[in-house]
Amino acid sequence: MDVPHGQTSCGTLLQKLQLVWDEVGESDEDRDKVLFQLDQECLDVYKRKVDQAMKSRDLLLQALDYSKMELARLASALGEKSIATSPEKTTRTIKQQLAALAPRLEQLGRQKKERIKEFADIMSRIEQIRGELAGSLEIGQQVAIPQINEDDLTDEKLLDFQSQLQELEKKKRERLKKVLEHVSTVHGLCTVLGMEYFSIITEVHNSLDDSVSKDHKSISSDTLSKLDRTIATLNEDKRLRLNKLQELVSQLNDLWDLMDTPTEERSLFDHVTCNRTATVDEVTAPGALALDMINQVEIEVQRLDELKYSKMKEIAFKKQTTLEDIYASAHIVLDTAAAHDKIFALIESGNMEPTELIADMDSQILKAKEEALSRKEILDKVERWISACEEESWLEDYSRDDNRYNSGRGAHLNLKRAEKARIQVNKIPVLVETLVAKTRAWEENHGLSFTYDGVPLLAMLDEYVMLRQEKEEEKKKMREQKRYTEQLLNIDREGPFGTRVSPYRLASAKKVAGPKPNGSVTNGSPGRRLSISTQQNESKSSRSAGKDGKKAAAAVKTSASLDEAVIAKEEDTSIHHSDTDPIPCSP
Repeated sequence: MDVPHGQTSCGTLLQKLQLVWDEVGESDEDRDKVLFQLDQECLDVYKRKVDQAMKSRDLLLQALDYSKMELARLASALGEKSIATSPEKTTRTIKQQLAALAPRLEQLGRQKKERIKEFADIMSRIEQIRGELAGSLEIGQQVAIPQINEDDLTDEKLLDFQSQLQELEKKKRERLKKVLEHVSTVHGLCTVLGMEYFSIITEVHNSLDDSVSKDHKSISSDTLSKLDRTIATLNEDKRLRLNKLQELVSQLNDLWDLMDTPTEERSLFDHVTCNRTATVDEVTAPGALALDMINQVEIEVQRLDELKYSKMKEIAFKKQTTLEDIYASAHIVLDTAAAHDKIFALIESGNMEPTELIADMDSQILKAKEEALSRKEILDKVERWISACEEESWLEDYSRDDNRYNSGRGAHLNLKRAEKARIQVNKIPVLVETLVAKTRAWEENHGLSFTYDGVPLLAMLDEYVMLRQEKEEEKKKMREQKRYTEQLLNIDREGPFGTRVSPYRLASAKKVAGPKPNGSVTNGSPGRRLSISTQQNESKSSRSAGKDGKKAAAAVKTSASLDEAVIAKEEDTSIHHSDTDPIPCSP
């Protein structure tokens, strides 16, 4: 080994030691001991150096092994492809191998840090959303740094967390949308009910106020549950208020109808009455169900209810008039004076509530309308019968007129009317039979007698049939008397040239039977007919007496002039060959 210049080598020192020993005179034994010690000390130094070298090598090998293990662990954690171990020792030293692995380790270390940061961000976001949905986090509160498994930082694991985050973000969006819809529903209900929205919504959660942005609103399950309960409570309040309002509006309408309130006054409550038949979902106008609005309607109902007592008498008598009109149109006799006294007594005594009285009168009016409707068909035929009798009366008057065939003004109109009257009179028997059948059927169905202005209709019809038979018999007697008179005249006027009719024959035959001293006519017995008519007129109500009295009078006139008409008809028939004899009737 070359000794550097200026440095002392071990051989030179040994030579100097030999010279010193020679000068001193050290024995060989002592010299050998010293040299032996020097050899031992050198050996110890070498051993220490070798040990240090080996330790250094072992450390380098450990570092190399650690680097290889770390490289493999990072590659496994990051999901990288497997990396070859180290190159052959013959080609590269340990330090070279370490130097070769260092860049790769550094690169994977940076990737690991970046991947850990990504995982931390995603996992923090996941925990944040979970906390918001569960309600374990307050608005703006940050979650703790999550524990990350550094041994599994693969792309698959990252994609899995990203997928979880996307699902949670979607759920958060849906939850936020649902919360906002619920908040909007609460706002709409508060608007309809006239309630303070801010206090109600902040009672659920402070973040639900409109001043808070959407990203900071509470979307927890507890908040959603509170919103559901709040909406259910408000909907129930809305339903109850609507029911109360509709009941008040119904009472209001009844009172309006009861007191004939003008349209102008009713229009003041159009904003309320428009919801009379509305459903809960259909009522959306602001303040439509506010307590002030309901109280306003309730006060108006109370006011009208108090006013109703003062107008009850007027209303009751007005409805009584309606009832009397219905009965009068149906020709039903009603004791109006007794009805008025009863109404007056009920109102003055206060034993019956006004609403009950009006309801009872409405029920009577409804019943009267139903009864009038059931009588309508028969009454129509009675009107036709009475009309036919009036035509028959006119026809009798017309038949007694000697100038009816003159070509005077309007004569042709009277002729046409007479022809129509004869056709109508000929239909009377069939009409009477139909009336009898229908009246009997009506009485069987209703279990009571059918009266016309207080007189049983069947009695009137039976009397008419009886009078008609009497008139037929009277006419038969008149014909026989006429034939007998003609025979006598023929015997008196018979001459040598045969029978000659006297020019005064017809004139002598025109004898009108006059009234008997007892007031009856010679050709019939209308006393019974007139007695029934008298009872009928006395039992009529004040409303039907005027109109129906004229018709009854016409019928009475027909029966009263029946005797004279029979003789006139016989003569008129013998001269003009009339096909139809008028038959008197007495409705």
